[in-house]
Amino acid sequence: MQAQPATATTWVIDPTHSEIQFKVKHLVISTVTGSFGQYEGQVESVGDDFSDANVSFSADISSINTGQEQRDGHLKSAEFFDAEQFPKLTFVSTAMTKTGDDTYNLTGDLTIHGVTKPVTLKVEHGGQMQDFYGQTKAGFEATGTIKRKEFGLTWDGVTEAGGVVVSDDVKLVLNIQLTKQA
Repeated sequence: MQAQPATATTWVIDPTHSEIQFKVKHLVISTVTGSFGQYEGQVESVGDDFSDANVSFSADISSINTGQEQRDGHLKSAEFFDAEQFPKLTFVSTAMTKTGDDTYNLTGDLTIHGVTKPVTLKVEHGGQMQDFYGQTKAGFEATGTIKRKEFGLTWDGVTEAGGVVVSDDVKLVLNIQLTKQA
């Protein structure tokens, strides 16, 4: 008797219980946090431990929010993300490597502003739980740092004293809750 091939389980992001944030130093003395309000993604995995997961994700650049309307407009403009020409940020995984009991390195291709670069995020699996509606949920936190200039986000401002207005390093913090699809 031939063994049946295992079928993949599909999980989708639950946007009401997830956050997609970035953090960047302003004037090199304080941190500004921003987020994306509109995004979608899914994970396909055969195993329960997600070590074989395939991840895809996209965020709408026009949904960027830093809590300051003028700054958000500047970030959406051609000087930064150019939301009109490049409306989405995307990520497609190439590998999910288990590094500990509940930790992974997630490697994939991140595309921002029309530029695609490989990135690796550290991922912590918070576990699985069934919600009040009988849906199986899984929680993850993914973190990493990218260099914005490598993605064509090269706008620079310098203060009169010679200080940098926006750092090149951008921290990514994604708190994701997934819903298992039937």
